[in-house]
Amino acid sequence: MGNQAVSDGGARNGKRRRGKYGFARHRKPRLYGALDLGTNNCRLLITRPTGQGFRVIASFSKIVRLGEGLNDQGFLSEEAMSRTISALSICSEKLKAFDVTRTRNIATEACRRAANCDGFLSQIEQDTGLNFETITSHEEARLALKGCQNLIGDHIKHALVFDIGGGSTEIVWAHRSEANGGREFNITDVISLPLGVVTLAEAHEGEEISSSLYEKMVTDIGAQLDGFCNKNDIKEKVASGDVHMLGTSGTVTTLGAVHLNLPQYDRSKIDGLRISFEELGKASQNLTGLNYQDRSAIPCIGAERAELVVPGCAILEAICKTWPVGQLRIADRGLREGMLLELMAEDGIQVTGNPAANSLQTEHANQVNETGSNGTPSIGTP
Repeated sequence: MGNQAVSDGGARNGKRRRGKYGFARHRKPRLYGALDLGTNNCRLLITRPTGQGFRVIASFSKIVRLGEGLNDQGFLSEEAMSRTISALSICSEKLKAFDVTRTRNIATEACRRAANCDGFLSQIEQDTGLNFETITSHEEARLALKGCQNLIGDHIKHALVFDIGGGSTEIVWAHRSEANGGREFNITDVISLPLGVVTLAEAHEGEEISSSLYEKMVTDIGAQLDGFCNKNDIKEKVASGDVHMLGTSGTVTTLGAVHLNLPQYDRSKIDGLRISFEELGKASQNLTGLNYQDRSAIPCIGAERAELVVPGCAILEAICKTWPVGQLRIADRGLREGMLLELMAEDGIQVTGNPAANSLQTEHANQVNETGSNGTPSIGTP
């Protein structure tokens, strides 16, 4: 009440009131940034804390194809580095314009593998002022889990969380922790496959992926998951119905948009969306049955992603066949959100993460659970 009076009085009289500790000041809200440089994309989020989560103030995403040709050459090409530095210059300007208090800038698979990574990161710092760190696949998986764990069902003990990236695919097997009232998950194990949508697309460059080649890709990827599965007895947990599957990547968000037949991508309809494996399969078949031109014409895909979505579908199908959970929840969040939550927590701000953007479906799903129904919540109802 006292603070309100000071504020109102100052406005009425046009004067600043002096308090016990000097003149009252309007503090600018602290802003936090997270910048993720992947094999395919450069993505920035600028946020400020609010409640137990945060509000997005600005964002930027650009397909830079940093890992283009990396498989064959072993190093980042001049063209790819130039494209990337151009996009990062925009990110740097945004961070300065919004006077971001703290930021974390990370590089992932392409920089982990490139022989000229150190020189490239030095060039980024020289040209843009941005200081990047190359993180391990385990750290990448941990941050992705941190960023989306509050979308996992309240009474589920185990979670399979995967991120299909441009140069690699991280899969996390996690268990619910007793800390913080059981709201957090800890990593039990993680596997990082050196396969992503870009690496698979480049391996078959210039080819339309036939149905037989597609099936071979699914089989080969699935074979690489068997050891991880057996080591952790994951199929037994899946059979008991005690596993939640959560997907965070462009592949699953795209399939969610295709399933809903959206005229343009809408995060509020995708983040938190629950979709059955049957519905995923239909959306995947719709895409894999089209040629490049027809996939490009789909509003939520476009020319830049048209060649990448089929390899993504193959990785996703291999995951679903290996662990037949039956339903997937889509997270349009992950790595950057995990970084932001940790930065805020380090500053003593109590944050757990934002609720699902798809709030209408979440509300409906809660109603279904409260009535004891075992049916799958309807998907795509506005």
